[in-house]
Amino acid sequence: MPATPSETTVGFIGLGIMGAPMAQNLMKAGYKLKVYNRSDRPRVQEAVDAGAERVATPGAAAEGCDVIITIVTDTPDVEDVMMGADGVVHTAASGSTVIDMSRLPPRVTQEIAEKLAAKGVRMLDAPVSGGDVGAVNGTLSIMVGGKQDTFDHCLPVFEAMGKNVNLIGDHGAGQTTKACNQIAVAGANMAMAEALMLAAASDLDVQKVLDAISGGAAGSWQMTNLGPRIVKGDFAPGFMVRLQQKDLKLVLEAANDVKLAVPAVSLAHQYFNIVERLGCADEGTQALIKAYESQAGCEARASD
Repeated sequence: MPATPSETTVGFIGLGIMGAPMAQNLMKAGYKLKVYNRSDRPRVQEAVDAGAERVATPGAAAEGCDVIITIVTDTPDVEDVMMGADGVVHTAASGSTVIDMSRLPPRVTQEIAEKLAAKGVRMLDAPVSGGDVGAVNGTLSIMVGGKQDTFDHCLPVFEAMGKNVNLIGDHGAGQTTKACNQIAVAGANMAMAEALMLAAASDLDVQKVLDAISGGAAGSWQMTNLGPRIVKGDFAPGFMVRLQQKDLKLVLEAANDVKLAVPAVSLAHQYFNIVERLGCADEGTQALIKAYESQAGCEARASD
């Protein structure tokens, strides 16, 4: 049976836009945390102020922990915190579980799982969806790959961070499911951007159009959460454009591996190239609208 939160120490590596609120929710649920972040940022101190122990290396975060969670930016970052000189693999105890919630190619996840298993350490790949709003509210969708018994043991940990938690299959299945998620997300984002842009180009009140269509068959997470940010001119990142681009490249790679055509993903990737060329790579994915605004010569904003 899984240990209770008060009996479980979690090593948490990566306190970014997503990781910091996820760590906070674990502490609210009663888990003891040891935290590590590669760079110094206010969110690290916020975790310490809430009761976490700050450590100097990924290996130190893993040492003595029942569960180790990693959520960092890119594949080389995951490989470094897992397998580097000060990595998790060197200090994680046999019988402990590593939960990687980053975004990786499935084959890399499988390779890391094999290396950890050689040390007696279990692994789950568990990428998330729901953006910063879901991370803060503890309502993330979590897509998990790994063994059933390991998943069952860690389910209370997942439930402290998300509401829709599913074991999909063996190692790598969570990452493949995340690729499927990103296909749907990118398509919905493009559809929203085009709808709002047509409203703006037709001299309609964009806020009124958003209100009219978001509650019907056109409704989506993007309409509800990103549409209002666009009309207010709020492009602060819940998920950065450059990270979306990284994910779309992984989707295209996964599709190529199985010889599947995914033209909508290719188109979204090209439009995000325009957004990056405009200098908006660190803005939220709602900045996709700027690719359309640049060619339409008007902005999709609420009327004064």
